[in-house]
Amino acid sequence: MIEDCTALILAGGESQRMGRDKANMLFSGRTLLEEVASVLAPLFSKIIVSTREHRPGCSLPQVLDHAEHRGPLAGLLAGLEQTGTSWVFAIGCDMPFVSAPLIEYLSTLRDNHDAVVPVAFGHLQPMAAFYSRGCLNALHGMMQDGEAHSMREFLDRIPVLYVNEEKLREHDPMLRTFFDLDTLQDFEAALGVAEARR
Repeated sequence: MIEDCTALILAGGESQRMGRDKANMLFSGRTLLEEVASVLAPLFSKIIVSTREHRPGCSLPQVLDHAEHRGPLAGLLAGLEQTGTSWVFAIGCDMPFVSAPLIEYLSTLRDNHDAVVPVAFGHLQPMAAFYSRGCLNALHGMMQDGEAHSMREFLDRIPVLYVNEEKLREHDPMLRTFFDLDTLQDFEAALGVAEARR
C-alpha cells in the first residue's frame, strides 16, 4: 500500500475523438473506469474520480472540476484540493493496462520533487504520474490568470523528476501503461491485447 497518497482517476474529458464517453465503455466485462480502478485498489487506500459532472452509477467518490476551469489541469487541481493526502497518483480513465509494479516504482522516487512524471515513446506522460500538494500554488496561479494553459507549461513551473524509458521498462517492459484509448481503433486494439493476455 502506498501511504500518504490518493489515486485520482481523471474522467472529465469530452472524448471527442472517441465519439462517446470513454469511462463507461465496456472493456473485458467492466467499464474502462472500473478496469483502471481494479489495478489501483490494492495500491491505494483511497481512490477518487475527477469529473466535470456527477457520474450516476459510479460507486467511487467523485470530485467535480470548478465550473470555470476545464481540462486535465482542472481535474488535477480539484483532486489535490480535496484528497486530504499529501500526494495523488493521477491516471487517465482510458489507460486500462496501467502497471502496478510501475506505479510502485514511481512512488519511491517522490523525495525532493513535487511531481514524478514518466517519459515514454519520446513524450511526457503526465496522465500516469505522481503530484504533491506542493503543486497547488502553481495550479492556482495558472487558473486565476484566465488563460488556457498546457500540462507542459504547468510542469515547467514545478520541481519535476522525469523518469526515462529505460527505467520504466524495468517495471513495464512493453510500456503498456501508456497505451491510452483516444479512438475506436485504439479501443479495438486494446481489446485484442487484453484477449491475447488471457
